[in-house]
Amino acid sequence: MSLQSYRILGKSGLKVSPLCLGAMTFGEDWGWGASVDESTRMINAYVEKGGNFIDTANIYTNNHSERIIGDVIGRHSSLRTETVIATKFANNVFPGNPNTGGTGNKSLMTNLEHSLKRLQTDYIDLYWIHSWDFLTPMEETMRSLDRAVQSGKIRYIGVSDAPAWKIAQAQTAAYFKDWTPFIGLQIEYSLLQRTVEDELVPMALELGLGITPWSPLKNGLLSGKYTRANVGNVDGRWKDRNGGNPPTENALQIIDELQRIAEIHNTNVAAVALSWVNNKPGVTSTIIGVRNEQQLESNIAATDVTLTAEEIASLDALSTPPKTFLAEYKDMIPMMQHGGIEINGVKPAAIPMLANMQPGTY
Repeated sequence: MSLQSYRILGKSGLKVSPLCLGAMTFGEDWGWGASVDESTRMINAYVEKGGNFIDTANIYTNNHSERIIGDVIGRHSSLRTETVIATKFANNVFPGNPNTGGTGNKSLMTNLEHSLKRLQTDYIDLYWIHSWDFLTPMEETMRSLDRAVQSGKIRYIGVSDAPAWKIAQAQTAAYFKDWTPFIGLQIEYSLLQRTVEDELVPMALELGLGITPWSPLKNGLLSGKYTRANVGNVDGRWKDRNGGNPPTENALQIIDELQRIAEIHNTNVAAVALSWVNNKPGVTSTIIGVRNEQQLESNIAATDVTLTAEEIASLDALSTPPKTFLAEYKDMIPMMQHGGIEINGVKPAAIPMLANMQPGTY
């Protein structure tokens, strides 16, 4: 596999690289990102290797991220045509103005116009709702997004960090009213964050949304920088985000296993962790957030890693979260609903509690 092993995002015709270049690190305005020169080099290196998918947001580094992408990609027509640019709206970048945040029509149109100017383009390939707005009627948001698509200023739409039930509601409304449906779902997903597998992943599979995981290395904890031996002595974003608290024993076990597998494949820990998430059901393109070319190369190495079934099973076993009610009883539900009768060639395993019941008793 390579960055040119393009995948189709959701139920659409949009083809994207299996690793998406995340641009939250472009610009130093937040005190920890990459310089303009370094960001430019990373974009060029990613594109030269065949990558075509770049993800940003209006709020990233105080919208400097969008301006950097505009300078490198947007102003060059050939590069713009070859690149899938995704950006987001909903978070307010105009403090004090209540109508420039959220997903209402006024906010959407205002933020869209500003993003287009910063990106130096007349259209955005994929426009994400950054986070769900519970104050704006869902119908207003979906209708406004559809109008933006019809105007040609947006090609496709996606949704990030929202409850499964709200996404399902919006997607259903879009199909019934012939509005533009979502084709992508952006969620946190990694070996250390698998709770999304309970509802969000099955929903995406059912409704035709391609998943683009963010933080697949859990703020760098799975990047290879941290080991069982040095985890308390290495500075980094993960340590900053966790207030200096040490990782759990389970996290260290996962890191140990990643190191073991990386040695077998003659690669790095980040590449193994990325390969694992990038091949989970429903995942189309995993977002990599890097600060320099060395980290970019380390992450792109994931395209050369093919994990064995045994290695995947080992990582799955270490990272599976505690079962929820639905996960624990999903095998029982067909039995309870259909009394153990074979349907479509499948007969659920018998449940002792029900198997001992006599017909007509309750």
